[in-house]
Amino acid sequence: MAAVAYETLQLHVTPEKFYVEPCDDRVDDVLAIDRVSTEVTLTVKKDVPPSAVTRTIFGILGTIRLVAGSYLIVITKKKKVGEFFNHIIWKATDFDILSYKKTMLHLTDIQLQDNKTFLSMINHVLSMDGFYFSTTYDLTHTLQRLSNTSPEFQEMSLLERADQRFVWNGHLLRELSAQPEVHRFALPVLFGFITMHSCSINGKYFDWILVSRRSCFRAGVRYYVRGIDSEGHAANFVETEQIVHYNGSKASFVQTRGSMPFFWSQRPNLKYKPKPQINQVANQMDGFQRHFDSQIITYGKQVIINLVNQKGSEKPLEQTFAKMVTSLGNGNIRYIAFDFHKECSKMRWDRLQILLDKVADLQDEFGYFLVDANGKVVTNQEGIFRSNCMDCLDRTNVIQSLLARRSLQAQLQRIGVLHVGQRIEEQAEFEKIYKNAWADNANACAKQYAGTGALKTDFTRTGKRTQWGLVLDGWNSLVRYYKNNFSDGFRQDSIDLFLGNYAVDEVEHNNPLHIQKDWKFLALPIIMVVAFSMCIICLLMAGDTWTETLAYVLFWAVASIGTFLIIIYNGKDFVDAPKLVQKEKID
Repeated sequence: MAAVAYETLQLHVTPEKFYVEPCDDRVDDVLAIDRVSTEVTLTVKKDVPPSAVTRTIFGILGTIRLVAGSYLIVITKKKKVGEFFNHIIWKATDFDILSYKKTMLHLTDIQLQDNKTFLSMINHVLSMDGFYFSTTYDLTHTLQRLSNTSPEFQEMSLLERADQRFVWNGHLLRELSAQPEVHRFALPVLFGFITMHSCSINGKYFDWILVSRRSCFRAGVRYYVRGIDSEGHAANFVETEQIVHYNGSKASFVQTRGSMPFFWSQRPNLKYKPKPQINQVANQMDGFQRHFDSQIITYGKQVIINLVNQKGSEKPLEQTFAKMVTSLGNGNIRYIAFDFHKECSKMRWDRLQILLDKVADLQDEFGYFLVDANGKVVTNQEGIFRSNCMDCLDRTNVIQSLLARRSLQAQLQRIGVLHVGQRIEEQAEFEKIYKNAWADNANACAKQYAGTGALKTDFTRTGKRTQWGLVLDGWNSLVRYYKNNFSDGFRQDSIDLFLGNYAVDEVEHNNPLHIQKDWKFLALPIIMVVAFSMCIICLLMAGDTWTETLAYVLFWAVASIGTFLIIIYNGKDFVDAPKLVQKEKID
């Protein structure tokens, strides 16, 4: 059996060291972290000084180095999500960041401010909803991957055996990773979404589970991370697994989503939908092939479902994707384009059945993973659906939920929960659970990437489009617009710092935080405030012809100047851009 991580710990703090003690009388090991040298060693319980300040923690997230020195990040609160085959799954709900340094007197005022900014970035990531862990179960692998492992793999610690794509604190754990003897203190943490439900159909009780694993490679926010990197890692890549557990039998169906896997960008510029730019210089086929080579090794055959518009600014992206699949000439890859917005225009969401019918034979061919109560593998999933739209959020989630339902229908019939001829749609209580869980999954994925809940969740929850759903979509779109233009630079920097894409240098002279914003960035909010004030004045002075006219003139003059500046500078100078990592430039 694989070594498990310690579930509950006591953190003892002294001026010289951090001591982390397992709450297990059978264990005498204590992790000691020197606050001066940062050395990590194992000691025993009797070495913990009685004068130490003690508190309970639920895991070590890792360590990070900022301007003031090293910091220890620990999990201080957790919430039980449910049980995974008798393994408890937790959501981390609160954290604490502890400085190794006892004082900040060694820092200048500028360094203090920089350190405060970096701390706020780490806290921002930790405040994002969706960190999950288990001290006894490997959450980073699908059931099928776990079934196809060696005895040596089974003996590995959770940290060693984890799929590094989905270990969001991998960078933070790098020091502990280098010392196998302390691995039980290291807790791999997943970022994404997990929900578990005990359900009943025909008086038969089963567990239904949905797990979305967000990749930490090419991670980031909506408009600053698109396409792929040189290693073939796609932006917003999420692996979603649907699991059923009944009478000892386990079935799972896996899908993926990810940005269109070639070099393209869509930088914010104050326009509602910035025009996508395809890199005409980069070796597109190299990264494209790397991406699909790794996908085929991991998942088998690939069916690409591209849901972007086949007209307007999205059309060149669809054409490029189709052309590259053809040029690659890999028989394990099939490309299907489905213009979601065109097909479902005027609320004709029933037309999604056209796509489902088109891929039905392929889905039957791929099948799903099934293992019986004796642990014998009955069937394997032989291929995967890789869905995408522009953001890989709203349209993608709708399609994934429909494909997952079709697979679940077959699974429940095979394991004996559904009778022949029965449909999931007819099981009102379960159907409600199913739809709400997929809508919650959509919201979680959207908040992590775009900053708001998902669009089109009224269809996912109810099976139909509603007027109120359209209103909520409008509101979420407005919030997305604001965040994408005026706060996503900070969000991107926070993620890059957390994942180790940017390393803080204590003596860095050209600190990117000190880059002064252009006057044009400061001009826009001033223009907006003045224009709004003029509008209020117009309302307050209604009836006084001369002053009302003057106010209107001032209002339109300021608004015109603002519009003129935006047009001249194309909006790029007004957005909140990342500072820490220089992204690829695409003209």
